[in-house]
Amino acid sequence: MATTQPLKILITGGGRGIGRGLARILASKGHTLYLLDSNKEELTHTTSTLSSQYPGRITSSLCDLRSPTDITTVIENLKRQFAGHLDVLINNAAYTGAVGGTGIADLSLEEWNRSLETNLTAPMLMVQACLPLLRKSSLREAGTVINISSTRAHQSEPNSESYAATKAGLLGLSQALAVSLAPQGVTVNALVLGWIHVGNECKKGDELGVKWEDGLEEREHEWQLTGRVGNVDDVGRAVEYLVGAKGVTGSEIVVDGGVTRKMVYPE
Repeated sequence: MATTQPLKILITGGGRGIGRGLARILASKGHTLYLLDSNKEELTHTTSTLSSQYPGRITSSLCDLRSPTDITTVIENLKRQFAGHLDVLINNAAYTGAVGGTGIADLSLEEWNRSLETNLTAPMLMVQACLPLLRKSSLREAGTVINISSTRAHQSEPNSESYAATKAGLLGLSQALAVSLAPQGVTVNALVLGWIHVGNECKKGDELGVKWEDGLEEREHEWQLTGRVGNVDDVGRAVEYLVGAKGVTGSEIVVDGGVTRKMVYPE
């Protein structure tokens, strides 16, 4: 990270995918992580794996982010674990099952609410619960919030209404929080992610020895202006910048291989 001081970092959705990859990267740099996930098997595996590599740096809790009670409980535990201070909150967890799924004519209110509660309400509740820990103290600078959004906030494919709407809402929430929390010194920014390939960041991937690029075809890499599909290291570098950039708040950093800048014509 840009700072040499070890940080205390909370990551939602930390048991697998991008969240797990970020946990691995951040732990390797000496920071202390608290991971939340709703998948017990993946969270247990990640916690065990990272703890063996980085003893004393990994704590985790099962948490259903759709449950305000769960959020309150885990943050109280985190408060004890982190001695009342949090440096970085990364709202990464998301429900992605609605991407390219049910058409709008058949989209149930239950499915819509699942996306809304996981992808938008939960980040708000997490900030609300963590705010006392993020504020500046006599011993620490104020913390920072990083919300993980998606390029689907700006462009979409068919049948992704609930996911796109919540990821767009997360950008609005990030902007509003940046303004509201500025007097308390807390910075808030968003990462707008495109295709980040994380098929290796899970228990099965570890068991099979999967590499991050496995399963990708050359044409998929060529589609990216950068010449390759994104990986979690790209996200890690963006997180590193935002954590160290105390002069940046209310911003959106796009990590998408340049794809959203590419004109596409019918073939």
